[in-house]
Amino acid sequence: MKSKKKNNKLIKIENFIDYNKNLEIEDETFKKLMFIYSVAIKELKNKIEILKDEFKIFYKYDLIDHIDARIKTPESIINKMKQRGIPLYYKNMIENINDIAGIRIVCPLKKDVFSSRDLIERLPGVTILKEKDYITNPKKSGYSSYHLIVEVPVTLSKQNIYVKVEIQIRTVAMDFWATLEHKVKYKPEEKISKQESKEWVNCAKIINKLDNKMMLLN
Repeated sequence: MKSKKKNNKLIKIENFIDYNKNLEIEDETFKKLMFIYSVAIKELKNKIEILKDEFKIFYKYDLIDHIDARIKTPESIINKMKQRGIPLYYKNMIENINDIAGIRIVCPLKKDVFSSRDLIERLPGVTILKEKDYITNPKKSGYSSYHLIVEVPVTLSKQNIYVKVEIQIRTVAMDFWATLEHKVKYKPEEKISKQESKEWVNCAKIINKLDNKMMLLN
């Protein structure tokens, strides 16, 4: 008895929903989208975890220290769209908000960041759409990280869907700086002064020198 061939045709996420519908966070469409983004994170994180374990077991090298994943909250998505003046439609959310699903890869050394980026490019089915190198060219604030927007194939029972995920790759030192800076910068009850901003930039420069020194030592 012949088995039926499974339809493995990949579709864009916009073809899966009512694309021009108003965005409502209590709507079933929104819940379905958040589920799809959560599956995309699971699938991509699993692929990266395998790379992490492969390097540790086969090459006795810790290429990746740890991996974090998160889904943007509905309130955060809405606020970001309002701040950027983006009309609240599903079409606009999918096209303009690229960090709904996010993965952070934290590496021991700076060279490991670029090695991880190259390995991600070679992952089956994963396509890099955009990338920004804030390590070679840090932001004015001192922030350093390597950012990728990728498309990940998500396999459901009846559809295979491409979903966008943001990946941030940075060193342990960069992650330490970014985590503390974010907590201080986004305190709602107070604003940091220009002098404090300069101090944060100086700390970022010190951390960059430390990263370079550690790479030489290794």
